[in-house]
Amino acid sequence: MTNIKWEYIFNVGLAIDSFGYVLSGIGYTLLISGLGFLFGMILGFFLALMRLSPFSILRGFSRLYVSFMRGTPTLVLLFILYFGFPFIGIYFDAVPAAILGFSLSSSAYIAEIIRSALSAIDKGQWEAGLSLGLGRQAVLWKIIVPQAMRIAVPPLSNVILDLVKGSSLAAMITVPDIFQNAKIVGGRENDYMTMYILVALIYWGICSMYSLLQQRLEKRFGSY
Repeated sequence: MTNIKWEYIFNVGLAIDSFGYVLSGIGYTLLISGLGFLFGMILGFFLALMRLSPFSILRGFSRLYVSFMRGTPTLVLLFILYFGFPFIGIYFDAVPAAILGFSLSSSAYIAEIIRSALSAIDKGQWEAGLSLGLGRQAVLWKIIVPQAMRIAVPPLSNVILDLVKGSSLAAMITVPDIFQNAKIVGGRENDYMTMYILVALIYWGICSMYSLLQQRLEKRFGSY
């Protein structure tokens, strides 16, 4: 215990001086996590519908895709896109590769959330809508989806929080996000502990804001 350098636990001065530079990477963090969630939602919704399809080939493809993406580490997927694809003549810049990687990965989890939310709606809702003369698409979008979203909001919020935190992996493929900037300062000042704690506090703040948004959405869909 006597050999611990307590002054390196958290250097307040260094944290304050470096805060602006580290935070300059927040745009990449929000861009990658935000677009990763948006594209993941779009792809995940269609995967969920495929999983519920009466056609076995669509169900099989969706099940295989979800199984593969959930079983593959996101970092491995990022390395395949950024470092592996150039060997077959396909090139991605770091940011597009990160967005694509997180979109593909998140879509698998989102698909399962949406599938379970849609399945949780009583079949009588479908029958009631069809009996009123509505088409299946109208019943889906006007009756089923709004009710399913109320169920899906809490687990979907966990996905976006995981994307915000997981976006730090983009630093491994040279994206200058918050974590990458913190690594640069930590190496220059030989004080990684302070910078890692600073990064943890920044991510905590971002996730706290998303949690507040989640609560507002839950109240809105709850009133519906």
